[in-house]
Amino acid sequence: MSGKYKPEYPRVAQLKTAELFKAHLEKEGIEMPFDAELKDTSDSPYSTSHQLRSGPTIGNAFCILPMEGWDGTTDGRPTEFTKRRWKNFAISGAKLLWGCEAVAVCPDGRANPNQLMINEDTLSEFVDLFQMIQSEHSTAFGSTDGLLTGLQLTHSGRFCKPFDKKKMEPKILYSHPVLNGKFGLAEDYPLLTDAEIEDIIQKYIDAAVLAKKAGFQFVDIKHCHGYLGHEFLSAYDREGKYGGSFENRSRFLKEIVSGIRKAAPGLEIGVRLSTFDWVPFKPGEDSKGVPAKEAPYKYAFGGDESGIKEDLPETFQFLELLRDLEIELLCTTAGSPYYNPHIQRPAIFPPSDGYLPPEDPLHGVARQIQVAAELKKAYPEFYIVGSAYSYLQEWLPNVGQAVLDQGKADSIGLGRMVLSYPELPADVLTRNVMKRAKICRTFSDCTTAPRNGMISGCFPLDPFYKKMPIHDELKKIKES
Repeated sequence: MSGKYKPEYPRVAQLKTAELFKAHLEKEGIEMPFDAELKDTSDSPYSTSHQLRSGPTIGNAFCILPMEGWDGTTDGRPTEFTKRRWKNFAISGAKLLWGCEAVAVCPDGRANPNQLMINEDTLSEFVDLFQMIQSEHSTAFGSTDGLLTGLQLTHSGRFCKPFDKKKMEPKILYSHPVLNGKFGLAEDYPLLTDAEIEDIIQKYIDAAVLAKKAGFQFVDIKHCHGYLGHEFLSAYDREGKYGGSFENRSRFLKEIVSGIRKAAPGLEIGVRLSTFDWVPFKPGEDSKGVPAKEAPYKYAFGGDESGIKEDLPETFQFLELLRDLEIELLCTTAGSPYYNPHIQRPAIFPPSDGYLPPEDPLHGVARQIQVAAELKKAYPEFYIVGSAYSYLQEWLPNVGQAVLDQGKADSIGLGRMVLSYPELPADVLTRNVMKRAKICRTFSDCTTAPRNGMISGCFPLDPFYKKMPIHDELKKIKES
């Protein structure tokens, strides 16, 4: 996207007062919880702790969301870049670390050749990572009381790029009418067999056992963003025991959970779920995103056949299943960064392989808040983490406070924001003035860089990345 791009919608940083922010929401017809003033620490809902049914306590209502890492070794070990990022998570002030980052369960299931993997060979590295989290958090805050740290387990499915940053090697469940063509796959591209799926299920179970050995208190069985777990939920056309009916499409999760319960008793399990999906988008004539397929579109789990609206009965059915499986931890998100990023991580500046936002990104934030609120209202027994808050920038604490006070979620999840401003939770919790120079402005460099074979980080705002030689290369890509 050209470096001369001028956003059509006002930047959040221009809405400098609560009155201006509220007036803009009203003008756009955006319904969003918002408190003009933040409460004192003693009264703040951010300070609220929660005890899980299984016993552990989450000490406050901030969560660090898992993000994809592009800076491990090719055999799945963390590098100094990785450790620096995890240290920042540890000292952020958040008491729930949801997986820290996506960790592959097998080599050919990686989204990039430098993604972390957990196996017998790398186990000691994950022991060290967990102990580092504990040590750094204790040093910063006096103890690890109320800190709950998980590991997100993943197989990238359709978006596998395991051995070459420029070569996709997809593992798919069905032939998709848009995504097969978008990523150069023939209609008869081979599908994962049931036997291959069963092998992947066992790899999840083995990985969970190792995560428990390393010290992690829970694992996330990732079901979002178009990766393998999420693709199962839209495998309506797939034949056999893993496709068609809801019972079959959720069998992948059920068999993983059953295996973990037997092999790693006592390990907590969570699920990060794309609660709704839309049709894939593409750049239109004016570079704004438009649907890549006309209705009807039938592959949007949690969406209707228009492809551009939520429809949640199956999402509710999935939560019924989680309840039956005695899973309490649910992290909500939406869509996919690969084919409809504006509903997944609202941003005014798109990544290099994206499209201009077809709506004010605040609509995308409000949409995810509303869906999470509907789920929380229907299933109050779940501990629900919300996503998409980073685009709110200065007003993130005010919206998050209102969401928590109104019972629309239990925890405010932060992703991109903590790459530039890792201590934001601590500052909000202690009522320190927000550091404006560190607030994420959703420039999308943290996505553009890995899409072009570089490591991910906040190049515009984090001095550590800003001074790297590849920053100049990144600028040229953005300007081209």
